[in-house]
Amino acid sequence: MKASPADQNELLRLQSADTRLAQLDHAVATLPQTKELSALQPEVEALRARWIAATGELEDARTELKRVESDVELVEARIKRDNDRVQQTASVKDVQALEAELASLAKRQGDLEEIELTVMERVDGLEKALAAVEAERAELGSRVEALEAARDAEAEKIAAQRTALAADRATIAGALPADLVALYERQRARYGLGAALLQRGVSLGSNVKLTESDLAEIRRAAADDVVLCPDSSAILIRNEESGL
Repeated sequence: MKASPADQNELLRLQSADTRLAQLDHAVATLPQTKELSALQPEVEALRARWIAATGELEDARTELKRVESDVELVEARIKRDNDRVQQTASVKDVQALEAELASLAKRQGDLEEIELTVMERVDGLEKALAAVEAERAELGSRVEALEAARDAEAEKIAAQRTALAADRATIAGALPADLVALYERQRARYGLGAALLQRGVSLGSNVKLTESDLAEIRRAAADDVVLCPDSSAILIRNEESGL
């Protein structure tokens, strides 16, 4: 392939832009905030699991409390009914039966009220435990939000740099022969590097000094010949720095 030395030299600018674009992509993928957020994720999940467990336990206790309160109300209603019947009946036998039932109901009421108090205390304790977990989640949530905001701000800055650089890159590529750019892109896709400078006999694509036989072959090539680096397979750019 043939291409003017000036066009070939422009490939160094193209490669520089691509290298910088790759660096920016790496920077976005490895933002410190992203690493911190990943490190916090187990804590976030653990707190969520604790919150779910505490919420479920509290709901169960509240359900139990409602059931006990309902039982207390039923006993109180039966006590009121029996007391009313005691006042209304003239039968000694009925009065005795009602008084026996009232004694049983009073014991039942006392037992239920003791259970009710115990459950109320448990509900109170569980509410406090849940509030503590929710406070932890709120604090951790604030940390996560701050990290996400910092990450997004940094990513936005990098994205702006990338957009500007991509536009410059497109301008550089658009001014070069299509076949030269196609070869550059092919070599970059295959080997990771599209173009490299030959500097004082060293290919900057591989950072290895070329052999004398390789250099002799390169010297025989015309200035507009497109030469590939024997080590990196990148397009080898020759200029006044090459030492040929």
